[in-house]
Amino acid sequence: MAPVDSTEIEDDELTDLAVHLRIVVGRLHRRIRIDGRESIPPLQLSAMVTVEQHGPLRLSELARREAVTAPTMSRVLSALDDQGLVVRTPDPQDARGVLITLSELGVTRLAEVRTQRTALVARRIARLDDAQRRTLADAMPALEALLVDDAD
Repeated sequence: MAPVDSTEIEDDELTDLAVHLRIVVGRLHRRIRIDGRESIPPLQLSAMVTVEQHGPLRLSELARREAVTAPTMSRVLSALDDQGLVVRTPDPQDARGVLITLSELGVTRLAEVRTQRTALVARRIARLDDAQRRTLADAMPALEALLVDDAD
């Protein structure tokens, strides 16, 4: 029988941790979405956040940032426009183009969703004991480090 390479064990442990983290984060995210009962579908909500963070944006740039096609983003923006959540204004650089920004109502709705989701997570954290809360707080720097892209 061949000896077990310690790097194989480390790779297996890393893979197991990655699988477990992916499942837990995915389920938690899904629970937050389901429990939140937002009236704004996920892609519309994501587009709103992107416009808030990077706007004003042209439809093509928003589609690129959201990794969807321009026709898909056009439908998303039409739905957001119908709800009064975005504003389309002429692009001063290109008379044929339009820039997308959040409306006042869009800013308000986004804040409401964030507040509601934060409250949902806070209720779940409140169910943890003190040691679990400390462990979670201690893990935050490592979790935040996972958000850094390799190219950064």
